[in-house]
Amino acid sequence: MKARNILAAALLLAMVSAASADRFGTDGNQFTMDFVTISGSSNPNSGYGIVNNDYRMGKFEVTNGQWDKFKASLGVPVAGNPSIAYDDAPHHTGANVPTNCVSWYEAAQFVNWLNTSTGHQAAYKFTGTQGTGNYTLATWSTDEADGGTNLYRHKDAVYFLPTEDEWVKAAYWNGTTLQTYANASPSDLISGSPDPTKWNYATSSFGDVPWPIGSGGEELNGTFDMMGNVWEWMESPYCDTSYGTGSSRGLRGGSCADTFFGLGDYYLASSSRYYYDSDGDGAGNIGFRVASEVPEPATLALLAVGGLAMIRCRRI
Repeated sequence: MKARNILAAALLLAMVSAASADRFGTDGNQFTMDFVTISGSSNPNSGYGIVNNDYRMGKFEVTNGQWDKFKASLGVPVAGNPSIAYDDAPHHTGANVPTNCVSWYEAAQFVNWLNTSTGHQAAYKFTGTQGTGNYTLATWSTDEADGGTNLYRHKDAVYFLPTEDEWVKAAYWNGTTLQTYANASPSDLISGSPDPTKWNYATSSFGDVPWPIGSGGEELNGTFDMMGNVWEWMESPYCDTSYGTGSSRGLRGGSCADTFFGLGDYYLASSSRYYYDSDGDGAGNIGFRVASEVPEPATLALLAVGGLAMIRCRRI
């Protein structure tokens, strides 16, 4: 009987470990977010994508529906200083379309709520009164900062915007090299470019409207739309090593609206970088996805033991 219980606990632990969806909000404002785990066991030799620890990347971009439920749950306006950063009405509508016209500051408040609403440390430091015009982004001390150097992210935060390294690795790293594109199979390429029926980027046959999340092809590491659909905010400054609060932040992945010189697929590549003002008003082709820490094994074990106890009680 003891061996059977241990086996049942191990099986339940495996099921809990495999679960990828985290739940947020309550009642009618409840929603889930799916994550995939990215291993830290191997890395590029240089450049972007070097992350030595395991972490999780959002499987999908944050949607308008999730954004609306966050706003309703927050209980105060998504507001702050500078006011231009808080014009949050999306240009492209639809509950399952990636949220857009979102500034970096707005994305940071969304991520902070993911943390605080689940009992965790806020990732980003704001001073002043939340919901008012004096709510202002600040930076953490080196003692509080993630790794002692990332002054934007608190070291104890569970959910956060991905750094450029975290984003690039999740999109392009295949365990041996950084791929040019995030395609899972060579058959996903047509004449060397990503299949436009699987990735929503600007071509002669596709317009500039993002499609609902998950509509395209699954990517190399289990994500969707890291290429195309909408540009995605990086936590990292584009080039400001001082981590200034108003510095431009990196963007990655391209979007459905990039027709500059007709090079829509250019912006999908691992070598392509872009940026935007963090305190700007966002743009119709800018959104974001969330990354997170991997849940602690001890937490999963407790869940498994609790689940086993529930199963046994039901049998009684």
